[in-house]
Amino acid sequence: MSMSRRTFLASLSATSLALAVSSCSSDDGGSSGGTKIRFGYIADYNGASLLAIADDQGLWKKHGLSASYKTFVNGPIQIQALGSGDLDYGYIGPGALWLPASGKARVVAIDTLTYADRVIAKPGITTLAGLKGKKVGVPEGTSGEMVLQLALRDAGMTMDDIKKVAMDAPTIVSAFSAGQIDGAGINYPLIDTIKQKVPDLVELASTKDIGGSFPTAFVTGGKKGPAEAKVVKVLQEANDWRAAHSEESVTLTAALLKLPEDKVAADASHVETLTTAELVARTKDGTVDKWLDGMSDFFVSTGQLKKAPAATSFYAGDVYTKAAA
Repeated sequence: MSMSRRTFLASLSATSLALAVSSCSSDDGGSSGGTKIRFGYIADYNGASLLAIADDQGLWKKHGLSASYKTFVNGPIQIQALGSGDLDYGYIGPGALWLPASGKARVVAIDTLTYADRVIAKPGITTLAGLKGKKVGVPEGTSGEMVLQLALRDAGMTMDDIKKVAMDAPTIVSAFSAGQIDGAGINYPLIDTIKQKVPDLVELASTKDIGGSFPTAFVTGGKKGPAEAKVVKVLQEANDWRAAHSEESVTLTAALLKLPEDKVAADASHVETLTTAELVARTKDGTVDKWLDGMSDFFVSTGQLKKAPAATSFYAGDVYTKAAA
């Protein structure tokens, strides 16, 4: 495990917690009345759509809950906030699943399968080999780092072949746009933002091309989150509404994120949604465990995990299936 990662994991630190606070608003939205739930999310379709739907459809109130929402720049910071007691639930992408697998959180629901992550490069660099010795921005512990590691591995390279520059995703957007880095591991919709300044950037690799299943998830800290069964039920009902109303879900998410609908629709195009019944079936037949096992095996190969734990040790599949009954 690298020094940077040890430092990262050690920090429920002042620096990390300050970043968590600075990256979120005190109340971006949510409902009122009932047991209060503090929910974190990343400002994209995966992270925000179910929360937008839960508000619009009155699902929190229906189940005796109220929710306030806070935006974060990535999943690891949300898990730190869960650990410090500043958050009850959060959303993470596949690149942060090493943290629940290491015991830092529990997965209470699978959200989507996502294929939005890319390795991008400035114009003129057309292969992964072209990044050798170049500055490549990467948000450590996230899906941006994940896709970069996967792509380098497939190209017969390692992180030692590049000059990795650790930075959060918003900083990558500005640094790449300004020509301060040569490449990056990052995801849509942020790539669309970069394209406004660098329209001819090159996509060198994507999770879609690499292959595999990359689940996003909702997490809580500790052994059980507050009103956990009710929260999972809200997520399930919102999930089924999203599956049945894909266009309307984009409209609601755009309103919550204060973004144009076409940008959110483009983001949603990189997502595979599944109904609750499908997720229950795939939980019962072991498919979800296989998704999570595959991610854990990958994180062992990168040194983020010492060994791959059983998926049942950090995925509350029993809670999910019971809530859907």
